[in-house]
Amino acid sequence: MNPLLKEIRHSPLLWMLIFVPLVLAVERIAPSAHTVLFVLAVLAIVPLAALLSHATESVAEKTGDAIGGLLNATLGNLTELIIALAALHAGEYMLVKASIAGAIVTNSLFMLGASFLLGGLRHHVQEYNRAGGRLYSALLLMATVALLVPAAVADLDLARGGVTAQKLSAGLAILLIAAYGLGLLFSLNTHKELFVSKGHSAVDGMSWPIGLAVGTLIVVTLLVTLVSEIFVGSVQKAGETLGLSPAFVGFIIVALVGAAAEMAVAFSAARKNRLDMSVSIALGSASQIALFVAPVLVLLSYFIGPKPMDLQFWPGAVTMMMISAVTASFITNSGRSAWFIGALLVFIYAIFAMTLYMLPPGT
Repeated sequence: MNPLLKEIRHSPLLWMLIFVPLVLAVERIAPSAHTVLFVLAVLAIVPLAALLSHATESVAEKTGDAIGGLLNATLGNLTELIIALAALHAGEYMLVKASIAGAIVTNSLFMLGASFLLGGLRHHVQEYNRAGGRLYSALLLMATVALLVPAAVADLDLARGGVTAQKLSAGLAILLIAAYGLGLLFSLNTHKELFVSKGHSAVDGMSWPIGLAVGTLIVVTLLVTLVSEIFVGSVQKAGETLGLSPAFVGFIIVALVGAAAEMAVAFSAARKNRLDMSVSIALGSASQIALFVAPVLVLLSYFIGPKPMDLQFWPGAVTMMMISAVTASFITNSGRSAWFIGALLVFIYAIFAMTLYMLPPGT
């Protein structure tokens, strides 16, 4: 327990854990205070995501490269997955789809761009493993093409578009999960030399005992589940009060909150001139959302949702995901970066966020 207490004592981000019991108490005392619950839930999820990330890394360090890499890849986006599952169960499909699209765009533009920017402000020119970046970008591009297809099919056949998109989405989900598995085999076994950065926790070098890490993983996952249910339950009315659409909340807020812990590690690595790690975190997480999280949610919707969910996104989301994937592929082709490149990526993300705020889907 000492390493956990020491981590909390020395990390200002983890001081925000005070919001976890606070949001649970407010939900019991004043369940109709939706705006307060929404804000408190957002503040509570951030430190929980950080703890979840550290516990995952500590478990991965103790299990060897292959299993450790699999754990990192599978649990790296656990926060986003839990929030999406809560929204899926509640039938908030716009929030689910917006969080998927937002996570892909946020990781491939904002996280990558901010890493280039922060690293470039300290180091004149930074270099990273071009092969690894190009592989992640290729995976992301392939996945976004798959996510684009259902929307195109629905427009072609207006009479049966919904049914066709649903069946097509289920098939695509299976193909994407298969591609994800092959990607893991490629990166963890047959061509693992392409991936220089093996783990995020190497930034701080601190590892917890396996018992503490597993225990923390279980407890924090349960807490994230509880807080996510409060978040999803309050998001619609809170969004109306704050003037935010479900699409904006999912695309911007859920994506930023869910990736907060990964961003902290990626930014720190970039400042220390370890850009390989930043690129693999940003693009690896984005491709994992598209290849694993999105198809898993489609398949699970047949069991836990009010009705099956498809992968038919609104046109703006499809456009933004495709632009993000193409931009990431183009940027990482050189294997070099400077601060201005990062600034341009952040500006593209800001343009998307501003557009979504001013013109939510359906307007």
